Amino acid sequence: MTSPAHPDQPSGLLNRPWISHYEQNVPQDYHAGERVLHDLLQETAQKHPTQPAMLFIGAKTSYKALWEGASRFASALQRMGVKSGDRVAIMLPNCPQFVVSFFGTLIAGATVVNTSPLYTAHELEHQLIDSGSETLIILDTFFPRYDEIRDRVPVKRVLVTGIQDALPFPKNLLYPVKARKDGTWVDVQYSERVLSYKKAIDSQTPYPTAVKVQPDDVALLQYTGGTTGVPKGAMLTHRNLVANCEQARAWMSDLRQGQEITLAAIPFFHVYGMTVGMNLSVLTASTMVLVPNARDIKMVLSEIQRTKATLFPGVPTLYNAINNHPDTPQFDLSSIRACISGSAPLLLETANKFKWITKGANLVEGYGLTEASPITHVNPIFGEQQEGSIGLPLPGVDAIVVDDNGQPVALGEVGELWVSGPQIMKGYWQRPDETAKTVVEAYDKLWLKTGDMATVDERGFFKIVDRKKDLIIAGGYNIYPREVEEVLMMHPAVMEAAAVGLPDPYRGETVHAVVALKAGQEASAKEIMDFCRTELSAYKVPRSVEFRSELPKTAALKILRRQLAEEARARLEEEKSKAASGD
Repeated sequence: MTSPAHPDQPSGLLNRPWISHYEQNVPQDYHAGERVLHDLLQETAQKHPTQPAMLFIGAKTSYKALWEGASRFASALQRMGVKSGDRVAIMLPNCPQFVVSFFGTLIAGATVVNTSPLYTAHELEHQLIDSGSETLIILDTFFPRYDEIRDRVPVKRVLVTGIQDALPFPKNLLYPVKARKDGTWVDVQYSERVLSYKKAIDSQTPYPTAVKVQPDDVALLQYTGGTTGVPKGAMLTHRNLVANCEQARAWMSDLRQGQEITLAAIPFFHVYGMTVGMNLSVLTASTMVLVPNARDIKMVLSEIQRTKATLFPGVPTLYNAINNHPDTPQFDLSSIRACISGSAPLLLETANKFKWITKGANLVEGYGLTEASPITHVNPIFGEQQEGSIGLPLPGVDAIVVDDNGQPVALGEVGELWVSGPQIMKGYWQRPDETAKTVVEAYDKLWLKTGDMATVDERGFFKIVDRKKDLIIAGGYNIYPREVEEVLMMHPAVMEAAAVGLPDPYRGETVHAVVALKAGQEASAKEIMDFCRTELSAYKVPRSVEFRSELPKTAALKILRRQLAEEARARLEEEKSKAASGD
């Protein structure tokens, strides 16, 4: 760890001025206990055995059955030779097998490696090699990607499952027929190395060999680009994950134990979906309504209405898609009481429209990052909120805003956000150099350097201005993409928008807007730019506008701003090359 020079106190923020703005029933502090993550499932299964834990396309699983399934899975892993600390990669969408595999891996004392189903074979190869995963749990549909790299990765055993394995009769028989008709069916050749998940788990008793797991053992390797863009595994311990789950529970003080229904559309393989969609549900004995594909907006709408979901964690892109889907008016979404939006900035227009559509659901912006398990800040759910703010630090969290030298800036000034708390990662897997750059010691605490530019006011409300690396500098002026995107989204024809920087020989950089229009709407580049001139200073106005049918997104529906910038810059270079050659 590095230890930069600091004055004695960072602007008084270590006194936590935000505590006085907490809602009445939110505790002022949080101290992590000694529970491990799978203790949460065991305790809920004991206290609420018959409570539905999961609803999935007609299938219902109680908490007792979920615990027994996870225990059988742990037994299967141990029989195959999986030992404490071994890495088990899980490449599944939101389905019962994910939850069973996740907790079963932990019961066996092993470490989960969350693996995105959107990974290409090349990306999967990198993660399996980097993590040293010898076991892979994979959906049959994704198997060809593994098959392509099977001789180049350390995997010794593959457990293959299918959606049909989680369905009740007769859907379990009809699903393969439909998949073959749709052209999505994959015939898997089983062998000593490639095994049937269902057969492996069904053949076991729910009595695995007891393994002593400590709170500071690594429970999860969650891969992230971090602040450098190089994929790294954030080592999240049992203590980290339990703490963040309990902090979220403390913040949502009106949650009713054993009565909430969580619409789990955000992927569990994404750290935000895992913590707020899965772990928080287990802690509160809530029923998880599993949606395997969050991009299927009609299914999301249908499940909310059918199950009368009360909680709906999501990301701005998902809420925006619901706001603008033509079928939304046909569905009753009024059962939704509260939503915390994470992963990306929540635009005010999106929040207001969603609240109107759901007849009053509180949609508030939160903030976090993979290295923090992930939540550090949230706006009060029912109390004082601040528009455009990520809210207040959670109980037990400290946060400061510093300059490039690690010195605290004045209130209201822009600097990099640092956070400290029990949910901060142990470090990056096998990358001590990267850990030392990201986790620093100061004021007798370990701080996570977020790479996000922020401000804080005297009440302790923080605002994210933008990613440090996404800053656009035009003619010496700092331009934060989020500010431009807020204005672009105000245009009545715009459904999605992103602002990126393009090289400019005179100004250094200039703003380039990428927008997707709402169905049936039209707008020209000139119209978009003229609209921005009414709301932005001249140097912030986009100098070019690109139209797309939709913007590229991650598996968690976060807009890929960096990809848009790279593609726009590549086109610009190509145009310059053609102009120079006279083509």
